[in-house]
Amino acid sequence: MAHSRDLKRALRDILSGDGWAEGLAGLDGVPARRLTGPLFSLLLDPSAVVRWRAVQAFGRTVARMAESPPAEHAPGQGLEAARVVLRQCIWRLNEESGGVGWGVPEALGETLARHRRLALEFHRVLASYVREEEHGEGNSLDHVPLRRGVYWALGRLAQEHPDLLAQEISTLRAGLEEDDGACRGLAAWTLGLLGAGAQAPALEALRGDMAEVELFREGELHATTVGALADEALERLARRG
Repeated sequence: MAHSRDLKRALRDILSGDGWAEGLAGLDGVPARRLTGPLFSLLLDPSAVVRWRAVQAFGRTVARMAESPPAEHAPGQGLEAARVVLRQCIWRLNEESGGVGWGVPEALGETLARHRRLALEFHRVLASYVREEEHGEGNSLDHVPLRRGVYWALGRLAQEHPDLLAQEISTLRAGLEEDDGACRGLAAWTLGLLGAGAQAPALEALRGDMAEVELFREGELHATTVGALADEALERLARRG
């Protein structure tokens, strides 16, 4: 696996197989800096399963990079190297990059979920991609699939570091009124994870919303609806309250 294309081929073989999680663990001996390029490419794979598994692999890889002690003989390791990768994610979401950034919000969210120090530094940037301009911090994305990715990423972050999103309740509440059903459903899912009890009336209003949503969680892609996710969020709030 000397070349990037060989790594990409090997990674895709792993991600498309049944034992993919174990296969990824077997790559822990490969320097993380060599994996990020192929993983960026696999975020664009034709297979939805491969794309989502690449998101998980990306987060695992960059978190491992952040935890590896930097050394002169091993460049591309350490917290600063991980920051550089996340800045590359941010660049890919910038219109000036010339690309669209498919899969990048999800990869960014998965990384932050796996590494709290990086989450502390980048969570506001992540939320800004669905936050309308507010105090100069709004950076809302126009592409609906990218917005879906951001809402999923916020939900993933809420699973691991809910305290960091306490100031984003209003952003997520606004997400319940998105024109796109998947955005509404993912915003509802995230509010439930955050225990945002004050948003129960807005969630109640979505219980009959039958717009379809694809939700990746616990390593599987699930077909659901906005209403089902609103119900789930309300049930979670009831258990907490």
